Amino acid sequence: MKPTSGNTATVPAEFIESSRTLLGCDYMPKLRTIVEMLSEDDIWWRPNEVSNSVGNMLLHMRGNLGQWIVSGAGGSPDDRDRPREFSERGPIPKADLMEKVERMAAQVDRVLADLREDILLDRLKVQKFDVSHLHAIYHSIEHFGYHLGQIAYVAKLRHGKDLGIF
Repeated sequence: MKPTSGNTATVPAEFIESSRTLLGCDYMPKLRTIVEMLSEDDIWWRPNEVSNSVGNMLLHMRGNLGQWIVSGAGGSPDDRDRPREFSERGPIPKADLMEKVERMAAQVDRVLADLREDILLDRLKVQKFDVSHLHAIYHSIEHFGYHLGQIAYVAKLRHGKDLGIF
């Protein structure tokens, strides 16, 4: 297929760059804005015992990025404790939670920046799943956006105003 309009990017390169851009330039700034407007109490509020707090979601988002991209696609050791992400009741200060997420997002960006395009279809095992590198990255970036939407919804519930991020 010939590039159009002078575009010489490959599909794999575009996928990797889009993943980096979504996480670093779209999702993370929105997450920072939302978490900043939430109080420490808001971070650990839950409407009922079967729902997760924003604090739990932040721990979970960090864990997912680490397991699926840094460990999975990047090959680093996997030290994730998924059950603890949901059992935590805090309070862990929101600044500490965001620092954990920020550090993991930076690690993800480094993994993606260094990822060879020719391995995107190579298989790997994450949790019990046999997936391609492409699948692992796609899953984790989409998963982050999903929980970002939940956190935005909690912020709207707690404050009753437009967040000004979308």
